[in-house]
Amino acid sequence: MTTQLKIPAGGETAAPLRILQLNSKLDGGGTDDQCLQLAEALQLSGHSVWVAGPDDQVLSEQVNELGLKLQVIPRAGHSKLKYVMSAAALIRRERIQIVHAHHGRDYWPAVLSARLSGVHPAVVITRHMAKSPRSQLSRRFLLSQCDALIAVSDFTARILNQGVFEPAAIEEDRRARPPLSGELSKIRVVYGGIDTRRFQPFDASEQRHAWGLEPEHFVFAVAGGYDFPRGKGQREFLQAAARIHSEIPQARFLLIGRGNMQDMLQDDIQHLGLTGKVQLVPHSSDMPMVMNAVDCLVHPAVGTEAFGLVVCEAHACGRPVIASDLDGIPEAFQVGGCGSLVPPDDVQALAQAMHAWATQPPMSATARWELHHKIAQRLSIADTAQRVLEIYQSLLPAGKASPAYEPLPQAKSGMLQS
Repeated sequence: MTTQLKIPAGGETAAPLRILQLNSKLDGGGTDDQCLQLAEALQLSGHSVWVAGPDDQVLSEQVNELGLKLQVIPRAGHSKLKYVMSAAALIRRERIQIVHAHHGRDYWPAVLSARLSGVHPAVVITRHMAKSPRSQLSRRFLLSQCDALIAVSDFTARILNQGVFEPAAIEEDRRARPPLSGELSKIRVVYGGIDTRRFQPFDASEQRHAWGLEPEHFVFAVAGGYDFPRGKGQREFLQAAARIHSEIPQARFLLIGRGNMQDMLQDDIQHLGLTGKVQLVPHSSDMPMVMNAVDCLVHPAVGTEAFGLVVCEAHACGRPVIASDLDGIPEAFQVGGCGSLVPPDDVQALAQAMHAWATQPPMSATARWELHHKIAQRLSIADTAQRVLEIYQSLLPAGKASPAYEPLPQAKSGMLQS
């Protein structure tokens, strides 16, 4: 990655900070990707950044490849005592000024290690999920123990500020998402960012050929894991595909990812008469290539969703998106605004939107690049890092208040096209 952090014009560059990103997982999820992209962007801008975590996970080696300092700390066991004490020693030794935790399991270790270090760093936590912290203890006291809490969408901030309750929801996680207690002014919204130098339009015909696709095929794809109970809405996607595939013989459907629902999905493909039309494609580490190789991303989410960066990744590659009008997804969709928002769990609406996009003329190269620029102007990882840096600086003794964050307008359901 070569993303550079932007320093605001007209102001003096602040002194470099000493920042610890505390991450006990590094197992390759979206939260880990965001953590490492943020760490790299901050380091490229001249700050000293450490990542504390395990050395044997999917992304552990990538920390070093990015030129970051990986500090190996003991695994977070049941008591987490060794984990906390090791992090505290690192904070004390390197005179860390900011401790930033991204996973819920790291929130309290970040607080405790900062307190035990004796050097009084500021503690920042990011909530990457559209859920409240699970424990009542965290919901009641966590906000009072950190210096700032970053929510990755306005919807996530609404959960933390007010709570969101949907007692009739099928998914248990959606039924009750209670608010936090404490100083709610500590909650700030910073949208996640993507590497817009990687996610941009380019020719991916070789990838299409590798998948056995012909130039005339119109390719829909769902990208994401498919673990029980419902994955990312892959079964609903297949049901929608079954309703349109005979009317649009050139349509093809990809399920890109991995999970324990694979046998069930293969059974669905057979029983729905989609054999030869649907492929299960393994998880890819080259998602820019994937996004450019498909014609339309479908994100039929049915569970909780804080923001939906996959929507922004597709838009950055100049591709339309059909997505569920659910939780924080409309905020991500609105930036590019190309595609359709449909009600979650509505297979008929999903099928109608897919039919509409498969019968439209293909987007021109100019239109694809215009869509890319919409994302690059608002959701680059550099801009995200700059907003996070402003929060860091506001927490230091000589820091100034972080400027107010302007939320994105709410998207409306239906067809929106650039």
